Amino acid sequence: MRLITYLFLITIIISCQQSDKQIAEEIKDWQTPFEKGNGNQTATYQEVISFYENLATTYSTIEMEEIGITDSGLPLHLISFSKSNINWSSVNEDKIKILVNNGIHPGESDGIDATMMLMRDLATGKLDAPENLIFSAIAIYNVGGSLNRNSHTRTNQNGPEAYGFRGNARNYDLNRDFIKADSRNAQSFYQIYHKVNPDIFIDNHVSNGADYQYTLTHLFTQHNKLGKAAGNYLYSDLQKELEQRMLKRNHAMTPYVNVYGVSPENGFSQFMDHPRYSTGYTTLWNTLGFMIETHMLKPYKDRVLGTQAIMEETIALGSQNIEAIKTARASSFKEFNNASFYAINHVVDKTKADTLLFRGYKALRNVSELTGQQLLTYDRNQPFEKNTPYYNHYIAVDSIKVPEFYVIPQGQWEIIELMRMNNIQMEVFPADSTMTVSQYRIEDYDTSSSAYEGHYPHSNVVVSSKDIELRFRESDIIIPTAQPGIRYIIETLEPQGQDSFFKWNFFDTILQQKEGFSTYVFESTAKELLSTNPELKKEFDSIKKSNNKFAQSNYAQLKWLHDRSPNYEKAHLTYPIYKVHYND
Repeated sequence: MRLITYLFLITIIISCQQSDKQIAEEIKDWQTPFEKGNGNQTATYQEVISFYENLATTYSTIEMEEIGITDSGLPLHLISFSKSNINWSSVNEDKIKILVNNGIHPGESDGIDATMMLMRDLATGKLDAPENLIFSAIAIYNVGGSLNRNSHTRTNQNGPEAYGFRGNARNYDLNRDFIKADSRNAQSFYQIYHKVNPDIFIDNHVSNGADYQYTLTHLFTQHNKLGKAAGNYLYSDLQKELEQRMLKRNHAMTPYVNVYGVSPENGFSQFMDHPRYSTGYTTLWNTLGFMIETHMLKPYKDRVLGTQAIMEETIALGSQNIEAIKTARASSFKEFNNASFYAINHVVDKTKADTLLFRGYKALRNVSELTGQQLLTYDRNQPFEKNTPYYNHYIAVDSIKVPEFYVIPQGQWEIIELMRMNNIQMEVFPADSTMTVSQYRIEDYDTSSSAYEGHYPHSNVVVSSKDIELRFRESDIIIPTAQPGIRYIIETLEPQGQDSFFKWNFFDTILQQKEGFSTYVFESTAKELLSTNPELKKEFDSIKKSNNKFAQSNYAQLKWLHDRSPNYEKAHLTYPIYKVHYND
C-alpha cells in the first residue's frame, strides 16, 4: 500500500513538473517586445494588436473585439479574459469585472507592456486566475498618439527608448475629454465602459513632478466625491489592502504626489479627478477607480513590472472581496436614487488630513548656473522618511435639490445624443404639452482667456431660478432622474457643476443676444417705458446719478432700458434645460 501511495505521489510531482515546464515553454513562445529587449523597449501599435490577435486565436479564454472608431480612423480593441464564455448581454453579477485602460498618453506606455504580459500569463495559466473573474483591457486607447512615435517628447522621462505622443490624432489630451467627448475615442470608450460595466477600473499612467523614493504611486478616485457606500469602501478597505499587499511584494506605494515646485514632505493634497478624467467619469456609475502612476525617473523595467504587480493584486483583491464590492456599488446606486440633494463642487478640507510615512529625498534650493535664479532639485544621496500630512478629504460647497425630471427641448440634439451614448433612459412628449418647470437664468460667470482642450471653459457660474409655465413640443425629451445614470445627468446638466456641459461651452449661444435696436428708433419707446413704470424710472435715475460713465453714454442708457422692455429677447441668458419638481 505504501509503495502504491509513493508511486502515486511521484506521478503527481512529475506531472506538475511537466505542467510547469510546458507553461514555461509557452511563456517563451509568447514573449513581448519588452521582454525580448533590454527592458527599455515598448511595443509598437502594430506589435500590440498582432500579439493580442494571436493570443485570442490560440487561447479560448481570450476574446478580442473591435469597438467603435477613434480620431485616427482605427477602432479601439477590447481584450478580455475569462475562464468561462463571456455573455456581455448579462449583468455578470457572479463575476468581478475589472477594466484597464492603457496608452491614454502613449508616452506613458508602462501599462501597455504590463497588460500584454498579464493577459499572456492568465491565458497560459502561469497566473492562476480565479473562476469569478472577467479581466478586460483596452489595448491602446490613444491610437493616433501611439502611431505618432518618437523619442523626445517625454522630456523628463527615463525610458523607454521610443514611445507615442500625448496628444491624439486631433491633438486632444484624451484624459480631459471623458465628459465632453469631443473625440471619437471618448465616444467609443462609452460603448466599452457600458458594455463591461466594471466594478473596478484602472487607468495606467506615468507621473511628473517631484522626485522621491517610490517607483509606484496610486491615484484613487476622490472618495468623498465617489461618496456613499462605494466611497467608504474605497477609502477604508480597497486602497489600504492594496498598499499592504504591494508592500509584501517589496513594492512600497504612496498616493500620487500632487506637488509642483515645492517639497512634498511638507504635505500635499489628493488630486481631484473631476468627470473630465477617466476615473472621474467612471465614478458617475459608482465604479471603484484608480490610476497607477509610476515615477518618471525610475527605470522603465521596474515601472512595467510594478504596474503588472498592482494589476495582479487587484485581481486577487477583487476576486476575494467580490461580495463586499458588489454590495458597496449596489448600495451607492440605491442611495443616490433615494437622495433629495446632490453635492457638487468639492474643495479640499484643510482641517482634516491623514498622515503618510513619506519616503523622499532632501530638497535643495541652489542658484542655477544657467538662469542665475533659485532652482529646486532633489539629492538622492540624502533619502529620508518623514510623517507627512496628506489632505485627502474633500467637502462639497454646493448642492442641488434633485428633480424628478429634466426636460430637454429636441433642438438640443447634441446633448440628447450624449445622453444616448451613456445609456441614459429617456422619454418623449407624446403631444404638445404645457407644464410648470423650474428655469435657470445665468446671472454671472467667468470665461478662461486661454484655450483649454479646444474650449474656453466657464467658471464661477452664478444662476437664479424661477418656476414658469412653458409649452413643450411633441418629441421634446423627458429624462427621469430615478435611474442608474442619475449622477451623469446631474453633473452634466446642472450649469454650476464642475464639469457641466454649460462650463464646457455647449450652451454659449444663449450668452449672445441675437437681435439689436437702433437708438433713434427706440428712444421714443424708452420714454414711454419710463413714463408708465415709476419704479423703473426711479432705478434708472439713481444709476444715472451715481454712474458718470453710464450718464454720459446714450447707448448704455437705452440698452439698459431695452433689456427691461418687452422687446428684450427671452432666450438671452436663459438656460435651455428645465427641471420638474413634483414633490414641492
